Parts: sequence; structure tokens; C-alpha cells
Amino acid sequence: MEGIENKSSSSTLKIILYIAGTLLMIFLIFYMVMSLMSPARKLSEINQEYGYKASEKSKIDERFFNDSGFVATNREKSFYQARVIMAESDSLSLSIDLPDSTAFLEISGVTVHKITLSNIRVSKVLLRADEYAVTSLFSTPLVIDNDFSAIRKEPVMIKIAPKDTSEYKPDILPDTTRAESVNYIFEMKNGLRLYIYQNSDDIDKGGFSVFLFDLNDKLRTVRDNLKSISRFKVPDYHPAIYLRMKKSDARIIYRALPKHGMISILR
Repeated sequence: MEGIENKSSSSTLKIILYIAGTLLMIFLIFYMVMSLMSPARKLSEINQEYGYKASEKSKIDERFFNDSGFVATNREKSFYQARVIMAESDSLSLSIDLPDSTAFLEISGVTVHKITLSNIRVSKVLLRADEYAVTSLFSTPLVIDNDFSAIRKEPVMIKIAPKDTSEYKPDILPDTTRAESVNYIFEMKNGLRLYIYQNSDDIDKGGFSVFLFDLNDKLRTVRDNLKSISRFKVPDYHPAIYLRMKKSDARIIYRALPKHGMISILR
């Protein structure tokens, strides 16, 4: 009898494991399908929201939008339109010229700091979307909605108060973040993300801090995707632009821009 019971328990356990494995496999397939649908949906949204809309009074041959001269001129026009809007503000803003691999911190249209970009990468969605639509997307400044950073926005400076004047020492502990890797993400109100990393030759601890930063970003994405998929919704996709620059420049940008700062981009 005992042998029969053991066989029965073993069979029940195998059935439970089989069902659990099947359910897990179904969920993983569902997760992959929903995640793959996300970029396609975002591409469609960009094209529909920012694409050219012809009116009955003025119709233009859309083949004109693929002309290299028009594309270049329209991109520059869009860039300057965004910068004019930013110049009307009295806050620091960031302009990024991708073709020239440069960026500028500006206030009221005046450049106060120039940055050289060592590496640039753009999400495929922004490359595959309709040219006119992406240019229209960048015709107004991108507004920072949130950020994820490896350093503090405002450095903590520690000063030890003396018991009396005889113990006074004007020593302030240095900003410890200068020894940390400077990597952060600006998430814009329209969902686009700007990733800024310090140059690889500035990376401390053999790049382990960058690995942890990217890992945390991926874990946040998985968590958000799981929330959406659990509600049978296609997860949000965030087109991104990735930039590398000197560590000091990356730190200056992060701390100079206000909480809801504005950014313009020339592709």
C-alpha cells in the first residue's frame, strides 16, 4: 500500500509540475508577443499623430518629403523652432546636434557650455518612422517628466559644526559623486527617453557600475511590462537616444537642467 501511495504522490507531483511548466511557457510566449507588438504600436502612433495631414485646399505630393534637400531643411527648421521656444524661457535648456556630434547648454538662446558627443545611437523606431512625422515630433522642445540617475541631482555637502570658535575649521567634505560613474536617463512627457553615459574610458570599477545601471533599467522595464500585460494591455514602448560624453560634461548637464527642463534635438 505504501508503495502505491508513493507512486500516486509522484504522479500527482509530475502532473502539477507539467501544468505549472505549461502555464509558464504560455505566459512567456504571451509576454514575448505583447512586447514585440509594443514597438510596432509606437511606430504607428508617431506616424498618425505627427505625420503630414493633407487638406482639401492644399495637397502636396508626399514624394517631395523624401527629397534630401527638403529633409535637411525641414530638420533644421524644426530644430530652430524648438530652440526659439526654449529661448523664451529664463531656464537652462539643452540643444543636441546629432549630425555634428555636439550639444549645448543654453539660456535665453545664448550658449553657456558646449559638449562633444563621443558616441550616438538612436532607436530603430525613430529611424523607421515617417520622416515628416519624426521631424514634427522634434519641432517643439522635449520636456523632462522624470529621471533615473546614478548620482544625486544636488550633491550633499557635509560640514561639521564646531562646539565653539576655537574648533572652527572651514573644511567641507568633497562631493563624493565625483568618484561615481555618471549615467542617467531623462524620460520625456511624450515617452521618449534620452540616455546619457560617461565615456567608457572614464568608467570606474571596470564598468560594473554601468552594468548595474543598465540592469536596473531593464528590471524597471520588465516590471512595467508585467503590469501592463497582467491587464491584457500592450506595454508602452519608449523610443530612445543614447549619448556618450565626458564624465564632467554629463554631470554638468544633469545638475544644470531644471526638474522639468527642455531639450531640442537635430537629427
